[in-house]
Amino acid sequence: MTYATTYPYTGEVLKSFPNATDEEIAQAIDAAHNAFLAWRHTSYAARGMILQKAAGLLRQNADEYAKLLTLEMGKLFAEAKAEVELSAKILEYYVHNADRLLQPEKLSVADPAEGEAVIVCEPLGVLLAIEPWNFPYYQIARIIAPQLSAGNTMLLKHASNVPQSAAAFERLMREAGLPAGAFLNLYATRSQVEMIIADPRVHGVALTGSEDAGAVVAAQAGKALKKSTMELGGADAFVVLADADLEKTVKWAVFGRHWNGGQVCVSSKRMIIVDDVYDEFLARYRKGVAGLKAGDPFDAETTLAPLSSQAAADDIKDRIRQAVAHGAKAEEVGPPVPNHGAFVQPTILTEVGEDNPARYWEFFGPVSMLFRAKDEDDAVRIANDSPFGLGGSVFTSDTKHGAEVARRLSTGMVFVNHPTKVEADLPFGGIGRSGYGRELLGLGLKEFVNHKLIDVVDIDARF
Repeated sequence: MTYATTYPYTGEVLKSFPNATDEEIAQAIDAAHNAFLAWRHTSYAARGMILQKAAGLLRQNADEYAKLLTLEMGKLFAEAKAEVELSAKILEYYVHNADRLLQPEKLSVADPAEGEAVIVCEPLGVLLAIEPWNFPYYQIARIIAPQLSAGNTMLLKHASNVPQSAAAFERLMREAGLPAGAFLNLYATRSQVEMIIADPRVHGVALTGSEDAGAVVAAQAGKALKKSTMELGGADAFVVLADADLEKTVKWAVFGRHWNGGQVCVSSKRMIIVDDVYDEFLARYRKGVAGLKAGDPFDAETTLAPLSSQAAADDIKDRIRQAVAHGAKAEEVGPPVPNHGAFVQPTILTEVGEDNPARYWEFFGPVSMLFRAKDEDDAVRIANDSPFGLGGSVFTSDTKHGAEVARRLSTGMVFVNHPTKVEADLPFGGIGRSGYGRELLGLGLKEFVNHKLIDVVDIDARF
């Protein structure tokens, strides 16, 4: 595994880093465990002061932090700055809410003889976070903000193509006053990940990434009897009903599919349109996608970023070819993208039959699958005909009915009249092949705590 910064717009390797040694891994686990022994007793107020300072430093140096995101994975600079702000908001959410969310819960017992029972939340210890490249800061903030707030300490194994972003976040937390060892970035190898999970001082692992990586890490965690959470792939359905405002719906469709270069687990990857408006939607969508401008991600005029790497671009082009070989129709849209860098021409796939394996893939880039549904029931059927269950959306002028349709979609998140989105104060997670567990809010805060029952019983109580 090579940790290196390769600028996707030019293909230039800017900086590389050596893999961690086994000794460095062992020292990091020691440091994280020793930090936990003190951090677990640190007050919520003290923890919050550190997170608040980190949020302030992110905002104070937003351009500097954003630049790294663009250089490492090609994100549009404006989107990179938005990610910096979102990360700051997540840190702040727990500054204001962790204490309240982790308060002991008094139980209402059926018989007074059962005593005075409460559930308290106690941290577990050292946790491992394995994170992807598409949102290098947000992914870190999403796991360390709640877990540090809960009193756990963290080890990070980030994606190999965003090593500087990972190191920058470690420096950020140290500058904010986080005790040494409480959050450490590691350029770990796959074998070292297994070594970390197996260590008895490590009590859980949170992974965001591919199905394949999730299956391996979940198996390792299970073998070691460790708690795990998995946020894996997605193929979000974008359901358009007959009464949808097509002008606005198409604008959201173009954005929902192509933000972050289309490299988002909750991108609107499958457009499912009822027959009455399918042809008009397709014509409008084709025009909207054609209006995207691919180019330098630092240029404010650019609206379509390169993919994160040339390998990623080559992979999605190959998947398009496979989809066509199995009967799909592929239409390249818009002016030609640059012939250098990790670009993929925006492509619309139609006539993707139920016997076409591509129907069930996750296209991680500017590729849209469009499906014609006979009616609303058929649209729901197509939406649920997926191994994934992360997010989804329903577009309609009748929002009450839209919420009813949303209840019929088998996913962890559904939005009415908006593509699936990420916010500091909304939970995140899915079902099926999209993984298990939740991040953010109280749900994420309590994923890695000991829900301990303390029951004070009268010594003279009956048996």
